[in-house]
Amino acid sequence: MGASPAQAVDVVQPHHDEHGHGHHHQSMWLGVMCLTGVDYFSTLGYQPSIAFEAAGILAPVATVVLVLVTLFGALPVYSHVASVSPNGQGSIQMLERLMRGWTAKVVVLTLLGFAATDFVITKTLSAADAAEHLLHNPIWEEHGPAWLAAWSTTGQRMAITMFMLVLLGASFMRGFKEVIGMAVGIVGVYLVLNVIVIGSGLFYLATHPERLQLWFEHLLAGTEHWEIEHSEHFPFLDKGIVSIFVVSALIFPKLALGLSGFETGVAVMPLIRGDDDDTPEHPRGRIRNARKLLVTAALIMSALLLGSSLVTAMLIEPTELHAATELGGGHAKDRALAYIAHGEGARVINPLFGPIFGTIYDIATIVILGFAGASAMAGLLALVPRYLPRYGMAPEWARVTHLLVIMFTFINLLVTWVFKADVSAQGGAYATGVLVLMSSACVATVIDVFRSHKDRFILFRIPWGYLLICAVFLYTTTANMIERPDGIKIASCFIGAVLVLSFASRLSRSTELRFEGFAFTDPTSRFLWDSLKHLEFPVLVPHRPGRQSLESKEQGIRELHRLPPEVPIVFVEAELGDPSEFSHIPLMEVIETEGKFIIRIKRCASIAHAVAAAALELSKVGKPPEIHFGWSDESPLAASFSFLLFGEGNVPWMVRSLINKVQPDPERQPRVVIG
Repeated sequence: MGASPAQAVDVVQPHHDEHGHGHHHQSMWLGVMCLTGVDYFSTLGYQPSIAFEAAGILAPVATVVLVLVTLFGALPVYSHVASVSPNGQGSIQMLERLMRGWTAKVVVLTLLGFAATDFVITKTLSAADAAEHLLHNPIWEEHGPAWLAAWSTTGQRMAITMFMLVLLGASFMRGFKEVIGMAVGIVGVYLVLNVIVIGSGLFYLATHPERLQLWFEHLLAGTEHWEIEHSEHFPFLDKGIVSIFVVSALIFPKLALGLSGFETGVAVMPLIRGDDDDTPEHPRGRIRNARKLLVTAALIMSALLLGSSLVTAMLIEPTELHAATELGGGHAKDRALAYIAHGEGARVINPLFGPIFGTIYDIATIVILGFAGASAMAGLLALVPRYLPRYGMAPEWARVTHLLVIMFTFINLLVTWVFKADVSAQGGAYATGVLVLMSSACVATVIDVFRSHKDRFILFRIPWGYLLICAVFLYTTTANMIERPDGIKIASCFIGAVLVLSFASRLSRSTELRFEGFAFTDPTSRFLWDSLKHLEFPVLVPHRPGRQSLESKEQGIRELHRLPPEVPIVFVEAELGDPSEFSHIPLMEVIETEGKFIIRIKRCASIAHAVAAAALELSKVGKPPEIHFGWSDESPLAASFSFLLFGEGNVPWMVRSLINKVQPDPERQPRVVIG
């Protein structure tokens, strides 16, 4: 959409960078990894429990599948995303760049709906799991508020979750700012505690091989010993090594929450310090360090997920991991590692474990889950102003942080109420948002790599490895949606709200001028444009090339509008660019030939807006011009529809409306004449 490199472009007035680039305080990649870790690593608070609930004692095998997809699927894809999106735009920006027009806008808006699902559920699920850890802490059980203890368990969990969400919103109202130093401390402490808990569990298994033997016997015994709900779904896969791996692969999509950190890892790239010789166009050092971040985070999380699944499946009784019944149980649900840290099981895994160590672990978990919500809120506040106002699909108040915080806090409370602050119930919606964004990154990577290859044979251009990864993620996303439709339902609500409100806003803002200045193809055009401002009684005549010659157009206009020969006519030839864009900086070329001035305007988001902008600019110096149109036979309804979607149609009436809105002084208004 920009001018060619050979053109000397002169812009009348500066404009904002559409990508929102700015100057960020940059830190070592290891510190920035901790910033992503408050989201990624915090899933250890609930992932082991969710994995067992989904896969039963197959959880370690299913986690192996998850680790393989992480290291050989998500990691290569996001390494490529980092290389082509070093300013943190991520897969959404990649798809926007690879597509154009309304197709790109609708795809981006849909992905924003899924991103909103991801970020909102991150906040509500994290707060709900923090509440779960708090409610099961013995100190809270003994000294918690008496009035709250009188409520049901669900009521207490909802009250605490909502309080934490309101507290999160209030912190942003006061100007909350993520500090990498705090993230390093929080993530460091949390990882150390998890290494102690998981490491102690693995050491116990190594010194008590009978637990491993018992698990393996149950594994080979068949589905009746696997602790999987709806095991009847696998009638032909009831036992055997092949059945174990096939069922684990089929169940793997339910464990997809363990993939949640990659999109965040790319989003924080502007904060990563690169090399001294990095340039904005080629920040090679930053890209290299971002890849280090992604690899290190993936390796750490893979090891912890695999270890936690082994410890959970072999050392905690199944009744404690499933929901509580009349007979008891359920104490480890949504807090498996905390259950071990408190020493609540029948086995003495580590003498250190007990109420004191468990309380320390709970505090660390609650803090990192709270920061995960803060990270998600920061992501939303960065994402919405980046796209919607630029598309004209949000009012200007969408750039005001305080109003957005209030709106998102209300949505958080509503989602918490709908899901009753249940961690497991929100897992499907969270996984849906995560998987759709990761699938979009896979699709964008396949398209980008395919276009970058210059081989003449199409089969050689296809990136088969990335295509296979894309197929895996598309399968995982589809399976998750089918298995847990709540995810797509809540995502559909967000997508529907984004689309409806966006197009309503675009419709209401269609009569804004949406003009940020002209760019010029060369200095001569700029000089001639300044000269036109001093013409006496200039007449602008929009002309569509190809329909009739300039001589014929001039003759017709002078006859129909009774313009004498001494009145100068300036022809305006406006050419549409991308009509789906909202604000635009049209590219202007002014030429003089045989005594006639011709203004050629390209990259227009709307013909009417380009003509009105030119007339209003000319009216700033000297006498306002007149704009003479011929009569159109197009129906008003079709013309209005064509204007809204395709930037042309209803031009005379829209030019007049725009002029009246922008310039209220009748003496300074360019006149619109229709013959």
